[in-house]
Amino acid sequence: MIPLDARHATNSDELVINWHLTEACNYSCRYCYSKWHTTEPSKELVRDHVASARLISEIFDLFFPTPANHARLGMKWNSLRLSLAGGEPLLYDREIVQIAEQAKSVGFKVSIISNGSRLTTPLIAELAPQLSVLGLSLDSADPETNCGIGRADRRSRVLQLDGLAEIVRYGRRLNPSLRLKINTVVNALNFTEDMSHLIRQLEPDKWKVLRMLPAVTTDLAVADQEFAYFLDRHAALADLISAEDNTDMVESYIMIDPRGRFFQNSSSGGAYRYSAPILDVGINAAFRQINWQVEKFLARYMVSQSMCLI
Repeated sequence: MIPLDARHATNSDELVINWHLTEACNYSCRYCYSKWHTTEPSKELVRDHVASARLISEIFDLFFPTPANHARLGMKWNSLRLSLAGGEPLLYDREIVQIAEQAKSVGFKVSIISNGSRLTTPLIAELAPQLSVLGLSLDSADPETNCGIGRADRRSRVLQLDGLAEIVRYGRRLNPSLRLKINTVVNALNFTEDMSHLIRQLEPDKWKVLRMLPAVTTDLAVADQEFAYFLDRHAALADLISAEDNTDMVESYIMIDPRGRFFQNSSSGGAYRYSAPILDVGINAAFRQINWQVEKFLARYMVSQSMCLI
């Protein structure tokens, strides 16, 4: 962690802690960065209600906005959000509902990032009241492209976008303050695609466009001009777009892996760097074992202060 003097602290609307609950996923995206190579699946804390509750409490205590915590991180923020990601977190739908309810009761705002394939009307009815943000990872509107990327299950079934749009609309009716964010990874198979129709159909509050990050593999990586081409093609949606290149993503997120360790991608590429398990050494000691650059977080945030970060 790179500390800043408290007198240089900058205001941020929201501090987001990203907890990747599981490596398991029903899709096999070729460039997926959610690979922690956990050899013991039982170690994933999502399976342990008591451990999950302890971790939520530890996270809240360290990052809840107080003068001491502001000084520790070198910035000020007004609220705290726990973002639940994966893998595909909705593979554990019962656990996710419980975790979301618990996190909200402690004092977090809560968000989920999902590939959408397991999102149903009954599930969104349970989740929508707990969430401030629903995030969906959508890299293409074309079934063939999705299959090529690996966004298909073992039976080669891809996401049915019309059904997803209706579920999202239902969730927003239940919770009118629910914000929708779309994440799109620009890669070698979709950089020429026009996704405008899909984005307008779903009506997100934010569209985060990320360049494929070679943290685990270089498969389907894109060149500078290809990433720029995708952005230029969607210039009409610029008010929704928050673009992130590879350098923007390194050491600018606070991330926790399925085993309850802080982790960061390396500025030189390659494998992740990990802290010791938070529940073993305490969250303060664990957080000091990884690098998080507050300047880079704030640089991402200042792109659009009215939009949320996940």
